[in-house]
Formats: sequence, C-alpha cells, structure tokens
Amino acid sequence: MLQISILKEKKEEVLAALAKRNFTQAQELVEKALELDQKRREMQHTLDKLLAEANSKAKQIGILIKEGKYAEAEELKSQTAQLKQQEKSLQETLRFYETQQHEVLVRIPNIPHKSVKYGKSAEDNEIVYQAGEIPQLPANALPHWELIQKLGIIDFELGNKITGAGFPVYKGKGARLQRALINFFLDQALQAGYTEVQPPYVVNAASGFGTGQLPDKDGQMYFIERDELYLIPTAEVPVTNLYRDVILQEKDLPIKNVSYTPCFRREAGTWGAEVRGLNRLHQFDKVEIVQIVQPEKSYQALEEMVAYVKNLLVHLALPFRILRLCGGDMGFTSALTYDFEVYSAAQKKWLEVSSVSNFETFQANRLKLRYKDAQKKSILLHTLNGSALALPRTLAALLENNQDAEGHIHLPQVLWQYTGFEVI
Repeated sequence: MLQISILKEKKEEVLAALAKRNFTQAQELVEKALELDQKRREMQHTLDKLLAEANSKAKQIGILIKEGKYAEAEELKSQTAQLKQQEKSLQETLRFYETQQHEVLVRIPNIPHKSVKYGKSAEDNEIVYQAGEIPQLPANALPHWELIQKLGIIDFELGNKITGAGFPVYKGKGARLQRALINFFLDQALQAGYTEVQPPYVVNAASGFGTGQLPDKDGQMYFIERDELYLIPTAEVPVTNLYRDVILQEKDLPIKNVSYTPCFRREAGTWGAEVRGLNRLHQFDKVEIVQIVQPEKSYQALEEMVAYVKNLLVHLALPFRILRLCGGDMGFTSALTYDFEVYSAAQKKWLEVSSVSNFETFQANRLKLRYKDAQKKSILLHTLNGSALALPRTLAALLENNQDAEGHIHLPQVLWQYTGFEVI
C-alpha cells in the first residue's frame, strides 16, 4: 500500500509512474485519497481543539469546587457533557474518513521502478538475458503429458478421482524426482545464506492483506469459510508475515529466508494446450526465497536473487531466458519483476518457472514492518521474494528436454545424489 505522504509530496510523479501500468483509475483514486486525507486532517484538528477545550474545562471544575463555587462548577460539568457528545460524533466521522481513505489506498497498485517500461501485456515484456542451447529432440519426442503416462510417474486421472482436475498424483520415480528437486533447491539456498522456514499452509485474512493478495486476489485463493482461513498461493505469504507488526534492529538485517510449501491457486485453467499436463495446476510445489532489507540495499539484493535463480537453471542444464516485465504485466504489489522462462523443446515454447520481485515499501507499509536505524528512527523496510523454483514447469522441461529416442529420461548430473538414479 502506498503511503499517503508519497501521494501528497509526489503526486505527479506517482501518476506518471502508474501510467506505465496502463492503470486507468490512477487519477481518480489518487485524487480521492488526497481529498479524504484533507477531510480526515480537518476532522482531526477539530477533534483536537474540542478535546483541549474539554480538558481545560475539567481542570476549571476542580478549581471551582475547591473555591466553593458549586453552581459554576455544575454549569461547566453540563458544558463538558455536551462536549463529550460532540466528541463521540466527531470520532465516528473521523473513523469514517479513515476507513474510506484506507479503502481507496488499497486499490492503488505499487509504483513501478524507473526501469519498467510502459506496456499492456506479456507481449510488451523485455528479454534481458538468455542462455543455454535449445536441445534437438528425436523425431518421436513426446510432450511431458504423454511421457509421464508412458512412464507411469504422474497420474492425472487418479488425482482427478481423488480431488479434481489440476491435482496430480506423483508416483514412484516421479515422486522421488519431485522430492529430489525440492531438496536440491533447499540445499542450494542454505549454501547461499538463507535460513529455512517451514510455515503453516493456511493463513488468516490479515496475512493475505499484508502481502497484497487481499483484496486484490480474493477470488484466486481457496477460502475455508468456517474457519475464515485461506490456503496459501505461495510461501511468500506466511514467510513475509512472520515479520508483520515487527520493528527490527539494524543488526538483524538483511533477513534471508527460504521455504518449501505446496501452493494452491483457483485460477488454473481447464482447457487448451496452455494448461495441459503440468503447465498449470491448482496445487503445486514451490521453493520460495524471501529477503527483507534496508531500502538503499534492496536493488542490490534483487540482482543477487536474480543471479541466484540463474545459477539454479544453469545447474539443471535448462535453456532459459529472463524477462523484465512491463508495467501492464506486473503484479499489483511489485515495483520491479523479472520472470524466468525455460524452453520446453517438445512443446516448442517458453514456460515461466520463476518471478523475482522487489516490492520496496509497498508490503512493509501494509505489514507495519520497520527497523530502527542508528539514530533510533523508525523506517519502513523493503521486501523481496522469488520462486527458486516452481516445480511443475521445471519438471516438464526436464522431462521433455532430456528424453531419448526410446522415451527414457536422462537426468542432469546435479540431481543424481538426490534421486538415487540417473535415468527414468
């Protein structure tokens, strides 16, 4: 959530930046937020004057009683009672303006970083890096949804029977490969200085609001109505919320956490090649990295996280590219996002496997996440996170790109110690 002080001090800059997102409501919402803030401050000023008057009269009542001027004291008590009634009314009006302002502010997305280009969709994203050789597959190469059926390592029909579409069952070497990837990703993160966290897989509404999933993505999350809890769409939500309503010390920074969790998303599609097999699921596994750093260090941290994810894909010998997202394709909370895509040789297309983002103070403002500097000043921190990695499409690319003419899958050497086998 943007700070109202930024809207007041840099209104035109904010509007120009939000234009990169193709966000047509920017002018209306910013103006409304400022109007409500003005009304809120005027009401607060009126209330402060009334409270000062009430306190002054209360002191006078005590003096009059000591002087034996009971009639005058009673008259002031009557006036004080009237002031209390006015105070109650003013408090209600103040709360109304505060609520209205808050509801407007949560509808304004984050300000894009200066490097973000204007754009409307993924077609406008910039390719900033590409590496790896596109494999030449045998003529009889199969897409992963046919490979896994032939090898018997992932069962979509069984998942559909148990739960529904988008909930696969991993079996045998498929389950072991899944676990191997998770352990490999976690071990790499620990070597890079991240601390592993195993959080709950369900969160309350305050946590969803803190990282920006609520109210923006309310319809995309699974909701447990009876308990008023949400299944997590990513480990980012519970891990970042570990620090909600926390004031950290400078010596505690940077915070670097890694977490493996299943993720649950309702928005997975139900038809077409784009969502076949592992391309889009309602439940999938992901390893997430999260950093919390001082504002002046956050873009250095972002570059480090991008380099870290690059290294994972190099280890897996997957051809990949990095895209800097345009304003229209960025998430609501992000200031700058890099997407990683791996090439799926059997499908002949790029598949997204990671997003690495800097949210600057947008999440921290919602979370009330601050630190005290050397002068004991309380300052909002910057939050960052990245997929390192999301497993389904990573697994799809590994299966497709490493198949031979007999339909066997030759795994990259880095995974052998984790799987206990070299070939499926």
